[in-house]
Amino acid sequence: MRNLSPKESWVLLQQQPDTLLIDVRMEIESMYVGCPLDALNIPWYEYPDLVPDAGQFVAAVARAAKAQLDHPLLLFCRNGMRSVDAAAVLDAAGFSQVFNMLHGFEGDLNDAFQRSCRNGWRFDGLPWVQM
Repeated sequence: MRNLSPKESWVLLQQQPDTLLIDVRMEIESMYVGCPLDALNIPWYEYPDLVPDAGQFVAAVARAAKAQLDHPLLLFCRNGMRSVDAAAVLDAAGFSQVFNMLHGFEGDLNDAFQRSCRNGWRFDGLPWVQM
């Protein structure tokens, strides 16, 4: 697994357009907060349990990657915490091109407990959509 900044992630997506951009946040987060263009939502965990099912997650990613363990995968979440755990599980499952986006979509909290003010995909002005 390799960590990339949001800007480095954008470069990877431009240079390797077949990379799967995987949003590991809950579906509701992706829908209401927004997400990068062309992101595929495969939640690391969902409400109400909020407990990861690593086997189910790996199987869903394998389906999306058409069972190609060398398919490039770029994972992100809100701030880079969940995605690092999910990426580690994929790495352990044998996927050879796993990338984790540092700071995620919304980034770290600032002193006023707000996101998208210090770092992250949105802070960097990269393309995204919101439902």
